[in-house]
Amino acid sequence: MPRRTDPAAHRWWTLAAVSLTQLLIILDGTIINIALPRAQAELLLSDSSRQWVVTAYALAFGALLLLGGRIADYWGLKRTYLLGLVVFGAASLWGGLTHSGAELLVARAGQGAAAALMAPAALAFVTISFPDGKERNKAFAIFGSIGGIGSAVGLLAGGVLTELLSWRWCLLINVPLVAVGVVLGLWLLSERRVEGRPTYDVAGALTATLGLGLLVYGLTLAEHSITAPATIGCVVAGILLLVAFVAIERRSRQPLLPLRIVSDRIRAGAFLVQFLIGAVGVATMVYLAFHLQLVLGLQPFVAGVATLPYTASLMAMVPFAVRMIDRIGPRRQMIVGPLISAVGLLLLSLVTADGGYWLQVFPGLVLMGIGMGFTVVPLNNLALYRVADHDAGVASATVTATNQVGGSIGLAVVTAAYVVAMGASEASGPEALVQGYRVAFGIGAGIFAAAAVVGWFLIRPSAPQGVGEPRREQVVHLA
Repeated sequence: MPRRTDPAAHRWWTLAAVSLTQLLIILDGTIINIALPRAQAELLLSDSSRQWVVTAYALAFGALLLLGGRIADYWGLKRTYLLGLVVFGAASLWGGLTHSGAELLVARAGQGAAAALMAPAALAFVTISFPDGKERNKAFAIFGSIGGIGSAVGLLAGGVLTELLSWRWCLLINVPLVAVGVVLGLWLLSERRVEGRPTYDVAGALTATLGLGLLVYGLTLAEHSITAPATIGCVVAGILLLVAFVAIERRSRQPLLPLRIVSDRIRAGAFLVQFLIGAVGVATMVYLAFHLQLVLGLQPFVAGVATLPYTASLMAMVPFAVRMIDRIGPRRQMIVGPLISAVGLLLLSLVTADGGYWLQVFPGLVLMGIGMGFTVVPLNNLALYRVADHDAGVASATVTATNQVGGSIGLAVVTAAYVVAMGASEASGPEALVQGYRVAFGIGAGIFAAAAVVGWFLIRPSAPQGVGEPRREQVVHLA
């Protein structure tokens, strides 16, 4: 452990501490996925409630992140970070010990709310500790790759804990990790906050949270009927509340989301790519876990191991992507990466009920990991391009919020399409399940392709380049 007087070493230890927290946050988005069949049977959850075990975490996380970012700015990054850790540990303990499905859903929402405090503070610490240069590129590569592999690591850990111990340990394992995070945070982190008397945009927080909640709930109801009054009413009400949120932010003196953060074209493109990647990532991992266990018949531990090719290919690609970012620029990586992942999901969309893992699943996972390795390296850096220090917390929150909200909406949309495909299928058993999985993976491939289109049109140089000028496309050097 470095002395506090050694700033160069200290910032790398700071990165290590907040990266552990980032892994914890992302990991908990998927660690419960493979455990869902056993948790559902033990707690007598319906299929709809089973989905909300995943959605409650992602929705609370995404909907409250903007408020968490503003709290971090004004109350203090360190205080907010440590409070989030403590609440996260308490919610994990409650969820791991509960014997009620309703309590599990509340505990998962509590985890998401706590993550909304931790995540923006963690990313803001990285932004402030590494203001520019090659070290910043390396720091964001490490931080971004941890976020990228966290979901796959969660699937592996969930399989191991479910089979060797119990599904409950998918939540209880957080308690000792939180204890380590609190100790590191107290020792390594220095308090930072915006000067002045803080005011909080309560109207903005309410409209954003209720709007997102109603929109996702309405999309969930679409599983039963797209044209039902309740479905249409919730979706329309959610959209109207989100429109009201934008109007409130335009007029507020201290908005929850200053529109200057999303008005920059490059940052807007990065946020939109984050949203689309989130929409694919959560749904893909949920239905991949179901396919591995319910169709291929793998036990939870083996199903978790079966996701490792995604993680391994992503990790192997990150060092190469870091070197390439100086040669080809982040824009090209943000185009090529999603396209490679789209091909991987297209391969997964060809699965059959009598097919095997190595021919039908493994190649798609590898390509998805390679594509994500190219994408995550520049993504966080671009999303925080030219952000002022006093907006670091809320900008960091927006980065993660777009990903989590995308995950909530994506899972709801894909699940609705999955149910429709199952209902339209004349097959039964594994054949019917596979029909639904094909649709889910095919939609994911289309979303990844849309992310590449966003990168093509929005991640562009902000001004014409003259002879001898540095390439503006490589905005990571200008952040």
